[in-house]
Amino acid sequence: MPVKLDNYKPLREVVFESLREAIIKGVLKPGERLMEVQLAEELGVSRTPVREAIRKLELEGLVVMLPRRGAYVAGISVKDIADVFEVRAALEALAASLAAERITEEELEELERSLVEIGEVSETQDIETIVARDTRFHDIIYRASRNNWLIQIISNLQDQLQRFRMTTLSRPGRTREAVEEHRKIVEAISERNSELAAQLAREHIENAESSLLSTLKER
Repeated sequence: MPVKLDNYKPLREVVFESLREAIIKGVLKPGERLMEVQLAEELGVSRTPVREAIRKLELEGLVVMLPRRGAYVAGISVKDIADVFEVRAALEALAASLAAERITEEELEELERSLVEIGEVSETQDIETIVARDTRFHDIIYRASRNNWLIQIISNLQDQLQRFRMTTLSRPGRTREAVEEHRKIVEAISERNSELAAQLAREHIENAESSLLSTLKER
């Protein structure tokens, strides 16, 4: 679809965000070639912002450039998944542990509400809303950790994480399981049990990894 102009953003940034979203949502699939002319026509722009967007996506690891062959959507290997989830499990455990020690009553209320919001859509097929609410749940915990470096490092992984979330949470029954895992994490944080919160957060990420691998294997 043609890009929607945003008066506050340069055109190249709007094109970049459109292509990134298409990759994360699986509209542009792993291994698919990115043809500048075709994408420019579909987005209703010239080739220049498309070329710039592809270069930026390459820097973020979402696109690979092959000599004499062009640009392709980066694939997701088992090694990539293991590496990302290994890092994420450690970061999520640390974030939950710190949140249990530092979360405010207002943030705890926000976390409880977020849990309810995910539950409201857990049985639907609205994967975009499910992913958005799941992301918000984790963002509250990151913020409650009061560790800006931790938040920054996790932010650098967000594109890959969103890509994985779309696949993981689309697996039948996984959202329901995730909601129950979230509930236990919230209880541990509200009880200020940092050790248990860290353990549950790590298990939650390990379960997400298993779900992702199973889904990719089935496909």
